[in-house]
Amino acid sequence: MKRIKIGLLRETKTPPDRRVALPPVQAAALMRMYPGLQIMVQSSPIRCFSDEEYLQEGVTVQEELKDCDLLIGIKEVKIPALIEDKQYLFFAHVAKKQVYNKPLLKALLEKRIILSDYEYFTDTHGIRLIAFGRWAGIIGAYNGIRAWGLKTGRFMLKAANSCYDRQEMDDQLKGLDLGPVRILVTGGGRVAHGAMETLDKLTVPVVSHREYCEEPRRTPVICRIDPEHYTERIDGVPFDFAHFCNDPQAYRSRFRRFYPSTDLFLAAHFWDPLSPRLWEPEEMLSEEFRIRVISDISCDINGAVPSTIRSSKIAEPFYDFDPVSWSEKPPFSDARNVTVMAIDNLPGELPRDASEEFAGILIERIMPCLQGDDPDQVVERATITRDGALTERFRYLQDFVDQPD
Repeated sequence: MKRIKIGLLRETKTPPDRRVALPPVQAAALMRMYPGLQIMVQSSPIRCFSDEEYLQEGVTVQEELKDCDLLIGIKEVKIPALIEDKQYLFFAHVAKKQVYNKPLLKALLEKRIILSDYEYFTDTHGIRLIAFGRWAGIIGAYNGIRAWGLKTGRFMLKAANSCYDRQEMDDQLKGLDLGPVRILVTGGGRVAHGAMETLDKLTVPVVSHREYCEEPRRTPVICRIDPEHYTERIDGVPFDFAHFCNDPQAYRSRFRRFYPSTDLFLAAHFWDPLSPRLWEPEEMLSEEFRIRVISDISCDINGAVPSTIRSSKIAEPFYDFDPVSWSEKPPFSDARNVTVMAIDNLPGELPRDASEEFAGILIERIMPCLQGDDPDQVVERATITRDGALTERFRYLQDFVDQPD
């Protein structure tokens, strides 16, 4: 068995993220699974699992990780903390030419770091192998319900990040009276199904898209819709999902038929910048536009949901959007405004639960590949930089790196 030392990094991004790729019990189990493997945990005062919890499981806690072969984190590592000539694993957010992370990408190259990004661990069909999307949906739906209670004054829920775990969060929803609210969810992937898990805790019936549109006065109800329901081909040819994924600019929105029936909207779908927005800004001024709370779980700034003009933070999750002045207002300041939730790191609100599920996937699907059992080149597909250069799959980033700052 390959001998390797893994270092679990202390998260350095601001605002801080309390998640970890390997919780104490799973770290200890992984070392038992691979006798040649050692795990060192960098001491952290903010991590959701304390240093003491790791020590109790027999996992080493130390400050220095220079002797480690593989350094694992969750969010981007601050440039001064990067160690030259090491292999790293974290969500880098550089592969889509994110301008704010261009200095990080350049530093990875300058320091000859091997970076493998969780987002690009895929199977041979291109399906992602590891992600936090389900937890984004679970928590994003809860935040949308919480915002509805604050908006209407009907109830007040404890913030998700104030709950010890998911069980305590779910307990907040027991016996909840939402009043006459109609809830719409877009998407059919991990995020949307995570959102539906939370909505299932409510005693609210789920209806088809046809029932939802045909009976707008029936309340309360929940409806989840797929791209075939909220987009259509411009040329009139019937919807085809594969074609939609490959040629999204050939489609236009047909979301207009849903917003007269919707009070609370949960945006949980993947959005390609080439695909149509759900609605245009001027549509929000229409009397038909009834949506008053939007939980934008996908959080594409100025993207599918035009009122998502910025991301929000766990400490301050909500802001109001005034469609008349097209500007941000204080949250819940006017009933005519649309209240927006657009936290960009939602799984961080329930870090213990999210970390444990993530680690389970990491151990099952990714760790064998990192140990050398990788016939499908899973690690290679996820590796962005190596030996001071971009790998072949990510060579398209070279012009981005070369552009003057």
